[in-house]
Amino acid sequence: MGKNKLQRFAENKTFKILVQPEFDEIFNNDYQLKGCWHANFFENSKPIVLELGCGRGEYTVALAKKYPEKNFIGIDIKGARLWRGAKTAVEDGMGNVGFIRTRIEFIKSFFAGNEVSEIWVTFPDPQLKKSRLKKRLTCSGFLNAYREFLAPDGIVHLKTDNQNLHFYTKKLLEENGMEILYATNDLYNSDIVDDILSVKTKYEQDYLSKGMPITYLKFKIAGDKPLVEPADIEPFVI
Repeated sequence: MGKNKLQRFAENKTFKILVQPEFDEIFNNDYQLKGCWHANFFENSKPIVLELGCGRGEYTVALAKKYPEKNFIGIDIKGARLWRGAKTAVEDGMGNVGFIRTRIEFIKSFFAGNEVSEIWVTFPDPQLKKSRLKKRLTCSGFLNAYREFLAPDGIVHLKTDNQNLHFYTKKLLEENGMEILYATNDLYNSDIVDDILSVKTKYEQDYLSKGMPITYLKFKIAGDKPLVEPADIEPFVI
């Protein structure tokens, strides 16, 4: 392991805004902050917004700066990446930002019903192989999990360069009768670009420099009937 990573891991332990639970704290267990993020972490009642697979936390921090009336939590398993976002938030004295180092598979251990108002899934691994379908952050299993803690009128955003993931998610939502608020397979040539969507991470800038269009979906996953996979997933896997 590189010296730089070790230094970052050590500094991560000093950031009070970075939560790094042990495995046995969350495996088949509710983490101590579940249901208590407003009272015990942010110490306010502002709406909570998650970014799943946040990487370096660029999007999380940028949104938190734009919207101080909301709380933002970035989630990723890579501690060396989270270090950048956490360090920036601490140095800038941002009180509406937090980070969790964990796998998204454990997301239900962290949040109680109606505790989250919004979710961003930004440039996730598309998991194109059929054997990896259940790893897609917008597969039916994950969407069912998000719904357990998302407010009834809560919104989910998917921003990705992968057309396959975009159309797969759209088909899944349509076949399950979920409400799609907006969909475009070429965001920056659409009529919806605003101050939120125009926030660009390093990865997104790289995609755009290569001429790759960015897709966007905005949707709700209300109701209590479990979502299921599209009838035909063959066009969306390899």
